[in-house]
Amino acid sequence: MSAIDFSDPATIAFLTEALTAAGVNGLEISQPGGQLRIIVAGESGARIGSTEATPPAPGSAAAVVKAPMAGRFCVEHPAASAAPQDLPRSVSDADIVGFVGVGHILLPLCAGRSGVLTRLLAEPGALVGFGDPLFEIGLPS
Repeated sequence: MSAIDFSDPATIAFLTEALTAAGVNGLEISQPGGQLRIIVAGESGARIGSTEATPPAPGSAAAVVKAPMAGRFCVEHPAASAAPQDLPRSVSDADIVGFVGVGHILLPLCAGRSGVLTRLLAEPGALVGFGDPLFEIGLPS
């Protein structure tokens, strides 16, 4: 039996639909390479969460936010009417810095570290794969 690829958007969409149809509230899958959590929240739809930020290497002055799954990369929420924020900008560890979308499901990307969001490492609207670098966060010295 082959392993299931939990970073595949089609697999995540299938699991979300199956959970919703079965009336299941959620599912969490942990593997050595990461974690996937799908929570079916009734009328507001499903929320998908996973590990989000990669800790910096020892001696490094920056952390990289990587794609937790494959999908379409968005810097701003598609429904946002506000103008996109310019870089560099300060962020806290809980700030949402972008999204990865699969169909109608958007996975928010948390900064994971406080610092300065210095670089965009992927093109907005591009298809990204699991683990692709998306943002660079300069850490306070």
